[in-house]
Amino acid sequence: MIAPYGVILAGGRATRMGGGDKGRMMMGDRSILDRVIDRLSPQVPRLALSANGDPARFADLQLTVLPDSIEGNPGPLAGVLAGMDWAAHLGASHIVTAAADTPFLPGDLVPQLLLAAEAQGKPIALASTPDPEHGVVRHPTCGLWPVDLREDLREALADGVRKVVLWTERHGTALAAFPTDRGDPFFNVNTPEDLDAARGMA
Repeated sequence: MIAPYGVILAGGRATRMGGGDKGRMMMGDRSILDRVIDRLSPQVPRLALSANGDPARFADLQLTVLPDSIEGNPGPLAGVLAGMDWAAHLGASHIVTAAADTPFLPGDLVPQLLLAAEAQGKPIALASTPDPEHGVVRHPTCGLWPVDLREDLREALADGVRKVVLWTERHGTALAAFPTDRGDPFFNVNTPEDLDAARGMA
């Protein structure tokens, strides 16, 4: 398998943050998105950004910007599909996605997702962390996706599927477990309070 390409999902509307590109908000001397790029780019041979609107606002990042091919802001699955189409065109067999608001991503995200998919015999792998109440929490925007499922995903989106796990469960999903003893590696910044907390953790 060719090493998976990376796609950062930045297509959300950030309504709880007041709109705009929340990945551009600063944590110290670097933005949230800069920190995601720093953590994911060493793990993949190519990296792209899934985002809608004017791509010129991301020109400084020097990344390919992938708009949704499905209208109506259907959510992260549309970003996954855009990433699949991009990677398939370049000859890659898989992509790994991460959210643009997760500045503490694990440095071993990609190898652990690959290992989980292989060990559990599933085509898709999602990151997970332990939870004292629910046992395990899945992080559906941080996953490994085979590009040969892109037509199935395109049909599912056309049929109105929006929740990631509703689609992944059709195909079988491995879970890659990540520890939280040094903090939640998938802490995501959704609100101003989250941003303050992230700045403190950084």
